[in-house]
Amino acid sequence: MRAANSVFSGLGTTIFTVMSALATEHGAINLGQGFPDDEGPDDVRAAAAKAIMEGPNQYPPMMGVPALRQAVAAANKRFYGLEVDWQTEVMVTSGATEALTDCLMALLNPSDEAILIEPAYDSYKPIIEAAGAKVVTVALQPPHWSLPLEELAAAFSDKTKLIVLNTPMNPIGKVFTRAELEAVAALLIRHDSYALCDEVYEHLVFSGHEHIPLMTLPGMRERALRVGSAGKTFSLTGWKIGYVTAPAHLMSTVAKTHQFVTFTTPPALQSAVAFGLGKDDAYFAGLASSLEAKRDLLAKGLKDAGFDVLPADGTYFISADFRPLGFNGTDEEFCREITVKAKVAAIPLSSFYTPNASHAPRHLARFCFCKQDAILTEASARLLSYAKGRSA
Repeated sequence: MRAANSVFSGLGTTIFTVMSALATEHGAINLGQGFPDDEGPDDVRAAAAKAIMEGPNQYPPMMGVPALRQAVAAANKRFYGLEVDWQTEVMVTSGATEALTDCLMALLNPSDEAILIEPAYDSYKPIIEAAGAKVVTVALQPPHWSLPLEELAAAFSDKTKLIVLNTPMNPIGKVFTRAELEAVAALLIRHDSYALCDEVYEHLVFSGHEHIPLMTLPGMRERALRVGSAGKTFSLTGWKIGYVTAPAHLMSTVAKTHQFVTFTTPPALQSAVAFGLGKDDAYFAGLASSLEAKRDLLAKGLKDAGFDVLPADGTYFISADFRPLGFNGTDEEFCREITVKAKVAAIPLSSFYTPNASHAPRHLARFCFCKQDAILTEASARLLSYAKGRSA
């Protein structure tokens, strides 16, 4: 039989699937997968139900319903001062992963290079490689995850088409500083390259940090494509509503890619998200403060159990060093052990690096804190009991 696509056929079962299955098998609290355990704002869900009943329920416009595209453009202006033409510079997608795929497929040609900053969300690399381009990685190192500017500069070449910039950053909760973004912008201009900005956690920023879209920096308006997610902004991950903001000369090609990937997205959900993006400032501030409190709750529980907890300034995730517990194995071995013995599942951080990369840390586990407080408290208690058992 002739071989299937080499990129996708060569992928193994994801660590998220493996750890979730193990959590189910052992009745563990699953702090591995990154989705909230509530159902999102009542008024946004009510708007979706109303839109379903009233219609229309047939194909909406390929670029997205005008109300949502207008709302995305308005949000760009409201939160970041970006002037955006909703008709030529905004497109709705079936989730942010589709948006990322559309952008990468639209921009990349075989022989191009794309820079990834590791640890990185796991969909970036296979999509880039399926487009025929080469991945070049730059690694951040714990505990502070500062951007290594010399290494980043060395990663650029005359083949560099784009960099994927994820801020706030999954899996480590890093929020890139203005100085780091300015360094990236200078390199993009020097090498005539683009930036695909994964900003799905844009409203989940803590500890006084600020989310700064790269697109707002001088010279970046025509080089940056910005991806957002209603799933993250409204805790409605199952709706799979994403959106892209991009300069018109790039959006025209991204839209052609989207046309042959999903073509469109459920209209009632789009209408509800348009309503949600118009919610008052208190909603967005409350979302961040609520998650910051959950981060602090889990961080305290991890510290009490003996972990060294790394800073997490955004997203749903916090990383912890398990070596103080006396565990000397790998991060995957540790995550399997606590799933079985502590009944708490986490994700090994090395799974967000290139497989077998020598620079990948093997002593960190990623925990998800976008759960009910009672769940986080119980998980902390279980980990404390596990740690006491190890030291006994």
